[in-house]
Amino acid sequence: MCRGAILRLRLFRHTVHAPERLIVAPTDLRAVDPHVADEILNGRFPLAGRLLETGGKSPFNFSLPSRSFALRLHSFGWLRHMRTKKSDLHSSVARSIVNNWLSLHGGRIEGIAWEIDVTAQRVISWLSHSPVVLHNADRGFYRRFLRSLAFQVRFLRRMAKYAPPGEVRFRLRIALAMASIAMPTRAGALRRAAEALDQEFDSQILPDGGHVSRNPRVGLELLLDLLPLRQTYVNLGHDLPQKLISGIDRMYPALRFFRHQDGDLALFNGATSTLATELMSLLRYDETAGDPFKAMPHSRYQRLASGRTVVIADTGLPPTGSLSRTAHAGCLSFEMSSGRHRFIVNSGSPKFAGKRYVQIARTTAAHSTVTVNDTSSSRFASSDFVANVIIDGVKSLNVDRVLADDGRDVIKASHDGYLNAFGVLHERELTLNATGLIVTGCDRLVAPEGKVDEAVRAVARFHAHPSINLKQFDKESVMMTAPDGETWLFSSPGNEIIIGEDVFFADASGICGSDQIEIAFSYPERPEIRWFLSRKG
Repeated sequence: MCRGAILRLRLFRHTVHAPERLIVAPTDLRAVDPHVADEILNGRFPLAGRLLETGGKSPFNFSLPSRSFALRLHSFGWLRHMRTKKSDLHSSVARSIVNNWLSLHGGRIEGIAWEIDVTAQRVISWLSHSPVVLHNADRGFYRRFLRSLAFQVRFLRRMAKYAPPGEVRFRLRIALAMASIAMPTRAGALRRAAEALDQEFDSQILPDGGHVSRNPRVGLELLLDLLPLRQTYVNLGHDLPQKLISGIDRMYPALRFFRHQDGDLALFNGATSTLATELMSLLRYDETAGDPFKAMPHSRYQRLASGRTVVIADTGLPPTGSLSRTAHAGCLSFEMSSGRHRFIVNSGSPKFAGKRYVQIARTTAAHSTVTVNDTSSSRFASSDFVANVIIDGVKSLNVDRVLADDGRDVIKASHDGYLNAFGVLHERELTLNATGLIVTGCDRLVAPEGKVDEAVRAVARFHAHPSINLKQFDKESVMMTAPDGETWLFSSPGNEIIIGEDVFFADASGICGSDQIEIAFSYPERPEIRWFLSRKG
C-alpha cells in the first residue's frame, strides 16, 4: 500500500464532503442468526470461531483473540444479525459500537481496520445496514457516520491501484459501485464506478463463469454482493454496468457445476464450508436454470454425473503470480458425492485458523490425489515477502474425455508436477458408469525418459467426509457408510488398503477429525494401481 497516498488522505481528510443523506440501503442476502444478535446484546461477540466477553463494553476496547476475529469485527458483517428484531435496543447497541469504532479507528488509517478488503466489506455493510445503525440516531451521529462513509469511499478510490488482483479488487469495485448509487454522486463518478466494475468482470470472470483464482467459493461470495447491487441499480432506474447482468448469468452455471448432491460446494483451491441457506438464497435468483455443464474448459474442471452420483475433478494448472497465493497443490484431485452425502472430498481450507493450518491445507497430501515422495505437486514460497505464491510445480497438464462403448464416462489426465524432481508423470483415469453405481479409477506413474535415478514412492489418498464411517472389510477393501445407511464399497484388488487418521479443515464448526483411505505404490516396482467404488444395496 502506498504510504504517500495514505499521507495525502490524512492531510486532506477534512476536505471530504459528507452527503446530507443516504439514498438507499442495498439488501444483504447473507444468512442472519438471531442468536448472534442476542449474544451481542449481552456483551458477547461470537466471531470467527472465537468468543469475546466484553461485559457490555465496546469490543474495540479489548485485545482481540485472533486476526480472523479482528477481520470479522472491523468489517462489520455482523451488523446483519442486529436487524433480526428491528428493536430500539438492537439499533442503540449497534450505533454505540459503530460510534466507538469511529472514535478509535475512524481517523487513524492504519492496521487491520484499514486493510483494503476490510474497508470494502465495511462500506458494503454500513450501506446495507444503515437503517439499523441510524434508527433514532441524533443529527450529530448521523453526520459523523456519513462523513466517515464518504472518507472510506475516497480511501478505496485512492487505494484501488494498490489492491491485489483477484477477489479483493473485485470487492473493492463492488463497494465503490454500491456507494455511487446509495450516496448522492455526480453522474461522472457513477459512470466511472460502473466502468471499473465492468473491467473486473472482463479480467476475473472466465468465459465459463469460473473465477480466475479457480476457487469455487469466490463466485458465491461475489454473487452475494453482486445480486443486491444489480437490484439496487434496477430499483433506482440507473443504467446498469454493461457486464453486470451478463457476468452474473455466466457465474450461475459455474456455481451449479461445483454443487454436490448435499448442496455444498466442492473443496478446491481454497474453498471452505458453505452455508446451505446462503447457497439457496442465491439459487432463488438463478434465471439460467439448467443441468450443470459436464466440463468447465476455461476453469479446467471436469464433472461426471449419473443417477445420484457426482464426481468433480481438478484438471487444471494452478493460477500464476499473486493469484496463486491461495491456490492448492491439488492437481488431479477429485470429490465424489451420492444422494445427500459427500463420500470422498478434499480437506478444504479452514475458515478461522492460523497460517500454519492454512498452508497444510494447501499441500497435495490434503487432497484426494497422489503424492510422490511426500512432496506436493506444486511448491509454495515460504517467504512472507512473496506471500506464499506458487513458485514451482505443474506446468503441463493433458486431459482427454471420452464416452466408452459400454456407456461409461471417462476422464484421462496427466500432469508433470513431479517430473523435474523425480522423473515421473502422474496419470489418472476416472470413470462413472451409465447408472451412476460404479466409479473406477487408475493411478499410474510414468517415466517419459524410460528410467529414474532411484525408486519413487507414491501414496494415493482418498479423504472421507467426517460424516462417513469407514470400516475395513478385508485388506483390499473398505466399507464407506453414510449416516442414512447408504453404503459404498471401496476396493483395490491386489493392493493393501489402510485406513488412516485425517483432518478435515472445512467443517462449518471448525477443524475436525476424519478418516482417509491410503494405498501405497512405487515406481518401477509397482507403478500402477486400480481402484473401484461400487454402491451396495
